[in-house]
Amino acid sequence: MEKTSPPNPRFSVELLQKAQSIKVVFFDIDGVMTDGGLLFTETGESIKRFNTLDGLGIKLLQKVGITLVVISGRDSAPLRSRLKALGVTHVYLNTEDKRPAAEKALTELGLTWAQAACMGDDWPDLPVLLASAFACAPAHAHDEVKAVAHHITQAAAGFGAVREFCDLLLQASGQYEILLEAFKCSANNMGNT
Repeated sequence: MEKTSPPNPRFSVELLQKAQSIKVVFFDIDGVMTDGGLLFTETGESIKRFNTLDGLGIKLLQKVGITLVVISGRDSAPLRSRLKALGVTHVYLNTEDKRPAAEKALTELGLTWAQAACMGDDWPDLPVLLASAFACAPAHAHDEVKAVAHHITQAAAGFGAVREFCDLLLQASGQYEILLEAFKCSANNMGNT
C-alpha cells in the first residue's frame, strides 16, 4: 500500500499523528497572536495588531470542536475586543502563572493534558508547553521555548504563525480538506476574521 502524503507537505505524517488527539489549545497573546511589540498612544492606551489569517484559523478550529483558551500576562481593551470578535470565551488575562489557569480550564472542559496543545513564545509559557501533549512555538520564540516545541512555525508571530498551527491541527483532525472544499464551493464564510 502506497503511503499518502499530508495535504500540506510542511507537516510530516508523524507530526500530524502526534496532534490527532488535541481537543483544546492554550494560546499566549504577545509574541504569538501579535508580533510581540508593545505600542502605546500618548495617553498610555495600548494598541495591538492582529492578523486576519490567524483569525480565520481560530474560527476554523472552533468549527471542528477544538476549544481555544487564551492565557496572557497582559490585558487591554483591544485584546478583549479581538477575542470577543473571534468568539473566544475561555480567557485568563493578567495571569503570570499560567499553568494553574490551564489546569482550571482543563477541569472545566473535562479534558486532560493528553488532549491539550499550547503555543507560546517565552519562559512564562514553558509550564503549559511542557505539560501539553503538543507544543508549538512561533519562529522568533526564545531558544528555550523552541527546544521543547514539537513544531516551530515558519511564519512569524503576528504574521500567520497562529494560522500555520491551526492548519496543522485541522489537518491532524482530518477536517482541513473538508473545510477547504466547503469554502471553495459556497459563499458561506465565517464573518469577519
